[in-house]
Amino acid sequence: MKEKIHSFENWIFDWSGTLVDDLAMVLDATNHVLRHYGKEQITRDEFRLRFRLPYVGFYEEILPNIPLDELEDHFRVGFANSAASGVISPLLPHAMDFLQFLQSRNRRMFILSSMDAQAFEGHAEELAVAQYFESSYAGVLDKREQIHQLLETHQLDASKTVFLGDMTHDVDTARHGGVASIALLTGYQNEQQLLSSEPDWIANDLSVVRSVLESSTPSL
Repeated sequence: MKEKIHSFENWIFDWSGTLVDDLAMVLDATNHVLRHYGKEQITRDEFRLRFRLPYVGFYEEILPNIPLDELEDHFRVGFANSAASGVISPLLPHAMDFLQFLQSRNRRMFILSSMDAQAFEGHAEELAVAQYFESSYAGVLDKREQIHQLLETHQLDASKTVFLGDMTHDVDTARHGGVASIALLTGYQNEQQLLSSEPDWIANDLSVVRSVLESSTPSL
C-alpha cells in the first residue's frame, strides 16, 4: 500500500475523527437528544463502544420508533450548543498541514461523511477548510451507497483514489467502491476494531501519511 500512495490523485476524506476531533461535540449532541426523550445519558466510553455507522442502526437501538429526521433536528441543536464548541479548534493535529500539502501537489480532495450536512457546512467554513474540497457529500446515511455516485460524478479513476476514515464503515465503503483505504487511529474506533475490517493500511495520524508521500523511496 505504501508503495502505491504516490499514485493516488484523488483523496476522499471522512470528517469526524479523520480531520476533526469532534467526539466531545457529537457526544454532547447525542446526550441532548437522549435528554429530550427522557433517556439516560451515555458516557464517552459507552458511546465509543456502541456507536456505529450507518448511524440509523445506532439510533434504532437507543431510541427506537422515532423518525430519523426528528432525531436529526434535535441533534443539530445539541451540536450547535455543545459545551465543547469553541473551546479549542477541533481540527486534528496535522490536518490543515496535510490538506495544504495535497493542494500544493494538485491532488483532488473530497468529503464523504455521515455528519449532519448543516452541521458539517457550518463547521467546515468556521475552520477555514471548505475551500480545499472540490465537492462535499455530508449527511450520508450509508457511504457505501454514495461512493459510486461520487466516483462517477467526478469521473475519478478508482485505481488512483483512496478513502481515509476512522471507522470500519469507512473501510467497508472504500472496498465497496473499489478504492484503496487508509484507516486512521485518530477517531472513534481503536486499532483492533479497524483491523477487523482489513484496511489497506492503518496509520497513527496524517503526519505518517504525509511522511510516506514525501519519501522518495517509500517502503513497507
